[in-house]
Amino acid sequence: MILSYKFPRSQIRRLLLALVLPATIFGAVAFPSQVQTVTAQTSTGNRPLTIRSDVQEYDAKSQVVTARGNVQMLYPSRQIQATAAQAQYFSKERRIDFSGNVYILQQGGNSIRAEKVTYLIDEGRFVALPQSNRQVESIYMVQDGEIGGQSARPAPKTPPLKGSN
Repeated sequence: MILSYKFPRSQIRRLLLALVLPATIFGAVAFPSQVQTVTAQTSTGNRPLTIRSDVQEYDAKSQVVTARGNVQMLYPSRQIQATAAQAQYFSKERRIDFSGNVYILQQGGNSIRAEKVTYLIDEGRFVALPQSNRQVESIYMVQDGEIGGQSARPAPKTPPLKGSN
């Protein structure tokens, strides 16, 4: 059974306070022209993971939240932000499947661009798949520091060898 909610703004706060789902997901639904938000509490430490989108559905039986249209995820405790066309939060499996022009930005500027990305919450691991005939793009910020006891500066110019011009 899939549920979709449409409530006036005045009832949203009451709904948020009254709605405690087994997966401890709190749903907030606004007017159709506004973005809908779901905030999930992770079971270890109750850290919020917020998903905003144009439309959201919650399946109480499978405990899956499906977000569609302009999806934005914010997971501050892991310092992760993501955007996609669609996302599904599987609370029992503790994973999020993103699809459609996925962009994930991590702490320190690391990022992933792909067609589909699965985020395994407990492992802190991403699995990314490209569109057909394309590639996944990842950007990792590498700190230029000391490498093998040497500074990461360019080597000084050496004088030419004797006898060479």
